[in-house]
Amino acid sequence: MEIILGPLIIVAQVALNLFWWALVISAILSWLVAFNVINTQNQFVNSIGSFLYRLTEPALRPIRRYVPNLGGLDLSFIVLLLIILFTQNVLARLQYSIG
Repeated sequence: MEIILGPLIIVAQVALNLFWWALVISAILSWLVAFNVINTQNQFVNSIGSFLYRLTEPALRPIRRYVPNLGGLDLSFIVLLLIILFTQNVLARLQYSIG
Protein backbone atom coordinates (compact mmCIF):
# COMPACT_ATOMS: atom_id res chain seq x y z
CA MET A 1 0.00 0.00 0.00
CA GLU A 2 2.82 2.42 0.79
CA ILE A 3 4.16 1.85 -2.73
CA ILE A 4 1.12 3.71 -4.07
CA LEU A 5 0.36 6.01 -1.16
CA GLY A 6 3.89 7.39 -0.73
CA PRO A 7 4.22 8.92 -4.21
CA LEU A 8 0.63 10.21 -4.08
CA ILE A 9 1.39 12.04 -0.86
CA ILE A 10 4.51 13.56 -2.42
CA VAL A 11 2.53 14.71 -5.48
CA ALA A 12 -0.14 16.24 -3.21
CA GLN A 13 2.53 18.03 -1.16
CA VAL A 14 4.16 19.45 -4.28
CA ALA A 15 0.79 20.58 -5.66
CA LEU A 16 -0.10 22.28 -2.37
CA ASN A 17 3.31 23.96 -2.28
CA LEU A 18 2.90 25.26 -5.83
CA PHE A 19 -0.61 26.51 -5.01
CA TRP A 20 0.76 28.20 -1.87
CA TRP A 21 3.25 30.12 -4.01
CA ALA A 22 0.57 30.98 -6.57
CA LEU A 23 -1.50 32.52 -3.76
CA VAL A 24 1.46 34.50 -2.42
CA ILE A 25 2.43 35.77 -5.87
CA SER A 26 -1.20 36.66 -6.59
CA ALA A 27 -1.40 38.69 -3.37
CA ILE A 28 1.86 40.49 -4.08
CA LEU A 29 0.77 41.24 -7.64
CA SER A 30 -2.56 42.62 -6.43
CA TRP A 31 -0.77 44.89 -3.95
CA LEU A 32 1.61 46.13 -6.65
CA VAL A 33 -1.34 46.91 -8.91
CA ALA A 34 -3.26 48.60 -6.07
CA PHE A 35 -0.31 50.88 -5.26
CA ASN A 36 0.31 51.65 -8.96
CA VAL A 37 3.77 50.11 -8.92
CA ILE A 38 2.89 48.05 -11.98
CA ASN A 39 0.22 48.68 -14.57
CA THR A 40 -2.31 46.15 -15.82
CA GLN A 41 -2.19 47.80 -19.24
CA ASN A 42 1.07 45.92 -19.72
CA GLN A 43 0.15 42.73 -21.60
CA PHE A 44 2.60 40.55 -19.64
CA VAL A 45 1.34 41.77 -16.26
CA ASN A 46 -2.25 41.39 -17.40
CA SER A 47 -1.75 37.83 -18.60
CA ILE A 48 0.02 36.77 -15.38
CA GLY A 49 -2.65 38.45 -13.26
CA SER A 50 -5.43 36.82 -15.25
CA PHE A 51 -3.78 33.40 -14.97
CA LEU A 52 -3.28 33.72 -11.22
CA TYR A 53 -6.84 34.96 -10.74
CA ARG A 54 -8.28 32.00 -12.67
CA LEU A 55 -6.06 29.65 -10.67
CA THR A 56 -6.75 30.98 -7.16
CA GLU A 57 -10.28 32.39 -7.33
CA PRO A 58 -12.12 29.01 -7.37
CA ALA A 59 -10.49 28.14 -4.04
CA LEU A 60 -11.01 31.58 -2.50
CA ARG A 61 -14.64 32.11 -3.57
CA PRO A 62 -16.24 29.54 -1.20
CA ILE A 63 -14.23 30.88 1.74
CA ARG A 64 -15.35 34.45 1.00
CA ARG A 65 -18.96 33.38 1.56
CA TYR A 66 -18.20 32.60 5.21
CA VAL A 67 -15.38 35.00 6.10
CA PRO A 68 -16.46 38.63 6.45
CA ASN A 69 -14.79 41.31 4.35
CA LEU A 70 -13.06 43.89 6.54
CA GLY A 71 -12.99 46.81 4.16
CA GLY A 72 -9.95 46.37 1.94
CA LEU A 73 -8.59 43.40 3.89
CA ASP A 74 -9.39 39.98 2.41
CA LEU A 75 -9.15 37.38 5.16
CA SER A 76 -10.10 34.51 2.86
CA PHE A 77 -6.52 34.53 1.60
CA ILE A 78 -5.17 33.98 5.12
CA VAL A 79 -7.77 31.29 5.86
CA LEU A 80 -6.85 29.42 2.68
CA LEU A 81 -3.14 29.62 3.51
CA LEU A 82 -3.88 28.18 6.96
CA ILE A 83 -5.94 25.37 5.40
CA ILE A 84 -3.07 24.56 3.05
CA LEU A 85 -0.59 24.62 5.94
CA PHE A 86 -2.80 22.27 7.98
CA THR A 87 -3.21 19.90 5.03
CA GLN A 88 0.53 19.86 4.39
CA ASN A 89 1.15 18.98 8.04
CA VAL A 90 -1.40 16.16 7.91
CA LEU A 91 0.20 14.80 4.73
CA ALA A 92 3.68 14.99 6.26
CA ARG A 93 2.54 13.06 9.33
CA LEU A 94 0.81 10.51 7.13
CA GLN A 95 3.94 10.12 5.03
CA TYR A 96 6.03 9.67 8.17
CA SER A 97 3.64 7.08 9.58
CA ILE A 98 3.65 4.89 6.46
CA GLY A 99 7.38 4.77 6.42
